[in-house]
Amino acid sequence: MAALALLGLAFVVFVAVAYGREPAVAGPEVMLPAIPAAAPDAVPQVTQAVSGTYSRRLSNPNGVSRFMAVLREIEARARPADDARVVARLGTRTPEGTTNVVLALSRVDRSGRLWIKARLPVLPNNTVGWIPRDALGGYNAVNTHLVVSTRKFTATLYRYGKQIFSAPVGVGQSRWPTPAGRYYIRNKLTRYSSPVYGPLAFGTSARSAVLTDWPAGGFVGIHGTNQPGLIPGRISHGCIRLRNADILRLARLMPPGTPLTIF
Repeated sequence: MAALALLGLAFVVFVAVAYGREPAVAGPEVMLPAIPAAAPDAVPQVTQAVSGTYSRRLSNPNGVSRFMAVLREIEARARPADDARVVARLGTRTPEGTTNVVLALSRVDRSGRLWIKARLPVLPNNTVGWIPRDALGGYNAVNTHLVVSTRKFTATLYRYGKQIFSAPVGVGQSRWPTPAGRYYIRNKLTRYSSPVYGPLAFGTSARSAVLTDWPAGGFVGIHGTNQPGLIPGRISHGCIRLRNADILRLARLMPPGTPLTIF
C-alpha cells in the first residue's frame, strides 16, 4: 500500500505493526524506550568464555532482560571483531520514528574493547550479531516475556517466569504466516488513522519472510482490531491481533524491550 503524508510532516510514518497498510500518527503518544545515563555497565557476572575472553550474559527471558538504544549508524558483525562479516546495518530510528533498540544477549571484552551480542530486527529472522558497546546506549531492564502460540492462538505474558496475562489472538494466514522464532518488542504506538488496528499497537523485531516488498520490509506487529469476532484464528497478513480490551490490558503490563517468543 502507498504510505500517506500526515500533518505536513517532512517524512512518511509507516505502521510496521500492520505491514504498512495504514500509517500511524507520530506525536506525543508514541512511546520511546528510556535511555538511562547512570550505571550503564551494571551487568551480571561472568558466565562463559568466548574465544579466550569472557562473556557476560545480559538477558534471561525467565528473569531480567536488557535492551539498548542504537546511538549511531553501525554494522553488526558475525563475530566481535572489526574485520568479521557484516550481518546487518542498523540505524538510530525505526520506520515509525521511534528510537531503534536491540535486545542485548551478552557482552564480551576483546582486547580491551567491549562488544554486545544482540538480537537484531532484520531478515533472516532470528539473526544475532555483535555491535561495539560504544555504539549503544545504557542498559534498560525488563522482567517480562511474551509468548505467542500460533497453534493454540494465544498470547501469554510472563513476569519472572510467572504468568500474568493470557488472551486469544488472531495470527497470519497460511500464505502469510506469522514467523516463528525469538524476537523482542521494539516500540509502542498509538493514534492511528484507521480503527482497523484498535487503540494501540506494539512493533516487534519479527519480519514477514514472504511480504518483503511491503513498506520497510513487512515488520510484524501486535495490535487491536475492529473485527473482534474473527479472533481466535488465522486471519491476518502475519500480524498478531488481540481484541481491543485485551491489547489495552497487555499495554499496562508489557513495556517495550520485552522478549517475544513465537511458535
